[in-house]
Amino acid sequence: MKLTFVCLRLTRHSDSRSVLTAFSRELGRVALSVPAGGGKGAARTRAITMPLSIVQCETSVAPGREVMPMRQPAPATVFGRLHSHPVKQMTAMFVADLIAAVMRHGGADETVFDYLCASAAALDAASETELPNYLLCFMTGLAGALGIEPDISTWRPGRILDLREGLWRQTAPLHSDALDPASSDAAARLARMTFANMGRYRMTQAERRLALDQMIRYMAIHLGGIGAMRTLGVLRSLV
Repeated sequence: MKLTFVCLRLTRHSDSRSVLTAFSRELGRVALSVPAGGGKGAARTRAITMPLSIVQCETSVAPGREVMPMRQPAPATVFGRLHSHPVKQMTAMFVADLIAAVMRHGGADETVFDYLCASAAALDAASETELPNYLLCFMTGLAGALGIEPDISTWRPGRILDLREGLWRQTAPLHSDALDPASSDAAARLARMTFANMGRYRMTQAERRLALDQMIRYMAIHLGGIGAMRTLGVLRSLV
């Protein structure tokens, strides 16, 4: 069968093989066997399977087989600067790591797949003005694609965002997973951020880092698995 997928992470399995974790349109999360080592084939495969690359290949599915073969891989989309711009490259690694952490189970989800493809294209095209806000925009949109976004219709000025329930309340909940009124109002503004308008949001680095920390907290409450991400240590340097 033909598979179209977004590359997430490449892990060395043996001297001759690596395993590529990817999210595909047809099957959802998949593991693909790819060549490793110093040969030309392995080098080409590494070049086209960097984080957030979009690739097509032929494969075969067999009952009980966890790792599928990857045959005739080729780029489905060609990006200009996604993997040559240092900040974009690191951002792509984080985004891919986040998807690998939160999409651990389940089958195909075309909404998520299409969002990942659009996100990769937006990162590739992002200007230097837009780039600092990209991660905030990505995580806001990802919550929507996954169906866990806060209910913006419940927001009013001064209300408190309940992170567990995903809605704004008039009074603080009885648990500690809530934002203060100022951060709750800021969260409502960020909920309207898109890849088309992210360059118009003016924020200090401290404001972006606080917002990112709050978004990670929200994702962890609703999805789990984020604490094991390898790239959390460098994440805050990207905003």
